[in-house]
Amino acid sequence: MEERGTYYDPNIGLVLQNYLEHKPAFYGSGNYNDEGFAFMEKGIAIVSDTFRKALAHKKLKIVYGTDATAGANGRNYEEFIARVKIGQAPMDAVVSATSVSAESLGMEKRIGTIAPGFDADIVAFDGNPLQDPTAVRRAVFVMKGGRVFKNVNVKSPGRGATP
Repeated sequence: MEERGTYYDPNIGLVLQNYLEHKPAFYGSGNYNDEGFAFMEKGIAIVSDTFRKALAHKKLKIVYGTDATAGANGRNYEEFIARVKIGQAPMDAVVSATSVSAESLGMEKRIGTIAPGFDADIVAFDGNPLQDPTAVRRAVFVMKGGRVFKNVNVKSPGRGATP
């Protein structure tokens, strides 16, 4: 993948975990049975190990995607937290989620960078995700196309609330 410039999307922090967290909702449909869920449990370790190996390849283009499934939309930040926990540098995870992903879509001249002429898509957190990866769970506002959307529900751990 590295030699051919192929993008790698590890999907390590949300897909399998979401199925396992919502087991009752999926159980009994298709392969969503005891055997299927046991396979998913084993899969978490496998994808984590594969991701650790991928991180050793410094020129590998790692994008940020989660294949979010039912119940997972709006929780894509869990992928960021999992990546950092497994060993990706927080700034590398940010770059993966922004400029590398934009490049993979052929949109690197429009999104993925904060610069004049780019779409004004920004997320601000209560906390610094480079120091505390769980800060990504506390979005204070999102700016999309220059329009600000505030999150009035965010609770800061520093103010007695839980993340």
